[in-house]
Amino acid sequence: MTVFTPEQDLPRPKDVGVLALDIYFPYWCVSELEDYDGVSKGTYTIGLGQEYMAFTDDREDTHSFALNAVCGLLEKYNIEPNSIGRLEVGTETIVDKSKSVRTAIMDLFTDAGNLDVEGVDLKNACYGPTAALFNAIN
Repeated sequence: MTVFTPEQDLPRPKDVGVLALDIYFPYWCVSELEDYDGVSKGTYTIGLGQEYMAFTDDREDTHSFALNAVCGLLEKYNIEPNSIGRLEVGTETIVDKSKSVRTAIMDLFTDAGNLDVEGVDLKNACYGPTAALFNAIN
């Protein structure tokens, strides 16, 4: 272990700050919706020019959206869960009033042995995510 005295120059920190952002939208195949709605093939795919639509169903909630976004970040950018030191969550929706979204996401880090991740949930309509970003930057 290296110990630095106040007179010595400390090494410049690397990889500090916001390195990546991600978002999760569940996509649904529109041709399957044509089958479900009982309309002729091509009504949506040709008529509207859509192959997929992004919307949530009754089996997803704030926690599943957040878990998918964080998993996507970790996988796409090859981030080790043990390298995360801060997690800010901005939302205007909570599943219930007893468990924060951040608590659900922490399962990803505790499974990897990282028990020391600072941060909070910020619930404040449209400003929650903005406040989370500002907190991460500052």
